[in-house]
Amino acid sequence: MNYFTDAIISATELLLQFDPEIYLVVWTSLKIALIATVAAALIAIPIGTSIAINQFIGKRLFLQCLNTLMALPTVMIGLIFFGLLSRRGILGDFGLLYTESAVIIGEASLILPIIINMTVVAVQSADSRLLATLKSLGATQAQLIMPLLKELRYVILAAVITGFGRAIGEVGAAMMLGGNIHGTTRTMTTAIALETSKGDFELGLALGLVLLIIAFTVNFILQQLNPKNR
Repeated sequence: MNYFTDAIISATELLLQFDPEIYLVVWTSLKIALIATVAAALIAIPIGTSIAINQFIGKRLFLQCLNTLMALPTVMIGLIFFGLLSRRGILGDFGLLYTESAVIIGEASLILPIIINMTVVAVQSADSRLLATLKSLGATQAQLIMPLLKELRYVILAAVITGFGRAIGEVGAAMMLGGNIHGTTRTMTTAIALETSKGDFELGLALGLVLLIIAFTVNFILQQLNPKNR
């Protein structure tokens, strides 16, 4: 117990000393997760809204596949894109493997089905009179999307924040696609795994504390976005 207590004290001291190594890793993690989340949201929100307001053959099967992708192991995402981005892969000529771009692609792909699915659920649970009224006024599909997004902005934002929380805690794909390179692709989760395996438990714990603070902040924002808490 004394060992763990001493480790927590040492980890806290590292954070309060603003150790540059720690905050470089934190900054890298935040930057990669934010870019991945924005990229995924820009793709997922229009797709999710379009799926929700349209009926098409195979929609139920598509939604089942989407739910399956939400439960896809992160190492599977890493394995797929490792094969695509490696030198012998289809995208190997771009030289993206073991770069920030590769980690962003992996994390964005990981959270894409999450945001799409949450957007579909949000639009389907919206007041049915809104969609019926807009259609009766002759609104086109493009004109339907903006009022829906405005009405559901807090729910949609919650979906995006959930995606960010998933991205910031990602380790499997980040390790496989980024290579855990210091100063470029080393994120908090991959650094925790590395430092702990090297025996530097205090540094790993310090990064874990930062990750917990970020997770708490994300959940706090989600609670504030809940209409019942407003």
